[in-house]
Amino acid sequence: MSEHQIAALIAPYLGTASVPNDLYAQLSTYLDLLMKWNSRTNLTSIRDPEEMVQRHFGESLFAGVQIGSRVKGGATLLDFGSGAGFPGLPIQLLLPELKVTLSESQGKKASFLREAVRTLGVSTKVWAGRVEALPDVAGAQRQFDVVTMRAVDDRGRAVVEARRRVGAGGVLVMLTTDLAKGVEAVQLPGSGPGWVAFERID
Repeated sequence: MSEHQIAALIAPYLGTASVPNDLYAQLSTYLDLLMKWNSRTNLTSIRDPEEMVQRHFGESLFAGVQIGSRVKGGATLLDFGSGAGFPGLPIQLLLPELKVTLSESQGKKASFLREAVRTLGVSTKVWAGRVEALPDVAGAQRQFDVVTMRAVDDRGRAVVEARRRVGAGGVLVMLTTDLAKGVEAVQLPGSGPGWVAFERID
């Protein structure tokens, strides 16, 4: 898919946000890699490239726009259960100053993430294991300014662990269709249900 086509498809998700000059070229490369790997490894159930761009890239970038307006440059971000890299890798492409770690315990998906990071030439880290097993830093549990979650197994347990990984004053960001009352949230563009929800951790 051309850069122009990708730009047109994700325009509603970016709005007036400023983007890096190479964003669309990077997304085109990412899409090609995702399509290639997805033909032999089930990274995502979505097979149509336009839907991939809108659902995976667009929604991830929309979350990135919201995060970019809430955190400082150089903030750390953990993508919990990253799968094929969503939303963490598109957020990294949009906000290259963030220090992003993609956590994925399934070996084939983690291998794809490593290949995507290498191909795209970004500084993103990949943790091929469960978030609970992230190594401590200076004798303390490793925490992040932002933790993102999208589609994860055992969501209840995952949310508990995700909250533990958010540092004081940080934020848990969830792309979800199941919005709890009283939660700060921004509705995703498009006709389908979906929200980017924010939970500040004190």
